Amino acid sequence: MKSIKDMDLSGKKVLVRVDFNVPLSPEGAIEDDARIQAALPTLRFAVEKGAKLIVASHLRRPKGAVVPAFSLAPVAVRLEKLLERNVTLAPDCVGPEVETMVERMRPGEVVLLENLRFHKEEQANEDAFAEALANLCDLYVNDAFAVSHRANASVVGITKYAPAKAAGFLLEKELTWFERAMHEPRRPLVAVIGGAKISSKLAALENMLQHVDKIMVGGAMANTFFRYFGYDVGASTFEADQVEVAGDVYRQSIERGIKFYTPVDVVIARRMEATAEHRAVPVQEIAPGWMALDIGPATGLLFEEALVDAGTILWNGPMGVFEMDPFSRGTLSLARAIAASQAMTVVGGGDTGSAVHISGKARRMSYISTGGGAFLALMEGKPLPAVAALEKQAPSPDKP
Repeated sequence: MKSIKDMDLSGKKVLVRVDFNVPLSPEGAIEDDARIQAALPTLRFAVEKGAKLIVASHLRRPKGAVVPAFSLAPVAVRLEKLLERNVTLAPDCVGPEVETMVERMRPGEVVLLENLRFHKEEQANEDAFAEALANLCDLYVNDAFAVSHRANASVVGITKYAPAKAAGFLLEKELTWFERAMHEPRRPLVAVIGGAKISSKLAALENMLQHVDKIMVGGAMANTFFRYFGYDVGASTFEADQVEVAGDVYRQSIERGIKFYTPVDVVIARRMEATAEHRAVPVQEIAPGWMALDIGPATGLLFEEALVDAGTILWNGPMGVFEMDPFSRGTLSLARAIAASQAMTVVGGGDTGSAVHISGKARRMSYISTGGGAFLALMEGKPLPAVAALEKQAPSPDKP
């Protein structure tokens, strides 16, 4: 896989696929520009090297239709400010008007293509759409780690038609940090896995069994383990069809000598509402009609103690409904414990990254990934389709 730093960019039309799927307020204002900030090193490098910079991204889920509320117009304004140079928003991402605009670009100029997902062909990875995108550029650069687990036209199909292809700095950084954590870790290696469903994290748990020294489980998925242990979980969310699967994961951990931690207490409430009455109880005492919505204070202390000697920590998934104050304390206490650790800490994106930023401890983490689903795919041991497409070499001219 080639790097953008190894490519000749001067005077070239360089299309950089980024992930600018930023959160917007109801009024359309950008609430968090972290994803834009993360792509700046690649974009700045391109313009400083004299590239004609074409930036492509999606925003939300317009489902193949033009939805004005999902226009990248606010992103163009923010990018222009951060990049400190003019950014022109194209009327579309493909088509004659866009092609003409790109052909008229001068070195150092920046064009932001309109939302890729205004075309259903993007997520369908249709060849004609991928080829149309590729025809805009002399060099294609993937810097969108967060969508690299998806077989979309702008990250997979385009690589078949682009004259040249390379990875951006963010994509390289994401892969390097994960590789260090999984394959060159300081021991003990601890995986902290939370979230709602064990079914969505099962492949990650099973793959982690091949690598880690300790596993900590939290969030609603812990309820499924409680059921395996024989505890009543009241009205808590759990997956009945995954109870035996949870048991298999637990038994395999013990057989392999992996320390396996589940919550010893939880914060319960009758309703998932910020104003609901709530209290912490041992996991054996979840009352009928009540639901577990966070790990409790004793679990926070247990997890903190278990992390003291960690050499490397991989964290994916919150410990509870951290968006609501009464049920945020477990996730935030874990963030503080991980931040205080001397370990190399790699945090999965999505909700986990958001929780770390809310905790105010983001600067104390070694690395916070920009991708939730892509990070989870790596934890599962799966190849990322977009990375595989970048690595695939074009056939030699003398070969069929």
